[in-house]
Amino acid sequence: MLGTFVLILGGLYTKHIKMSTRTLIDIALMLALTIVLHQIRLFHMPQGGSVTLGAMVPLLLLSYRYGPGIGALAGFLYGLINIIQDPFIVHPVQVLFDYPLPYMAMGLAGLWREHIYRGTALAFLARFCCHLISGVVFFASYAPAGMSPFVYSFVFNASYLIPEFLICCIILRLLPIKRLLAAMGGQR
Repeated sequence: MLGTFVLILGGLYTKHIKMSTRTLIDIALMLALTIVLHQIRLFHMPQGGSVTLGAMVPLLLLSYRYGPGIGALAGFLYGLINIIQDPFIVHPVQVLFDYPLPYMAMGLAGLWREHIYRGTALAFLARFCCHLISGVVFFASYAPAGMSPFVYSFVFNASYLIPEFLICCIILRLLPIKRLLAAMGGQR
């Protein structure tokens, strides 16, 4: 229910954003780059989730360049693509919390454009919360006997999201962010 509400609010918000051809091209290019980087997996978890070579960096760059609305839209589109790429579905509501919503959360990085590491941390924290909820509600049966579903979901999701976050921060540190954002049409 909450996930559907967030999707509706996101859709209403993005209707107020004007899409230029340049914006659509940037979204398409960054989505393509995200898909390619998602295929370079350093580690893949048995029930889904993986550590990649910075697959979220292109979504973060879109968020920093165009703001949280476009970042959330691109994340939503990537979530739909990821369902096709790497599905692990146990319930229709679980699909929302494991695919569109966590990647939409990457758009939150655009709230802190001047502080990319804080923005990246916020985005990954929101993504973590989505996966945590999914784990507690839909994957509790995977928890070892006697272990709390919350603890199991927390440890499971942290085991791949923390390394993914650190890799993205390292890549963002190494990239010439200002030049990249300027190449995307200039900073706003």
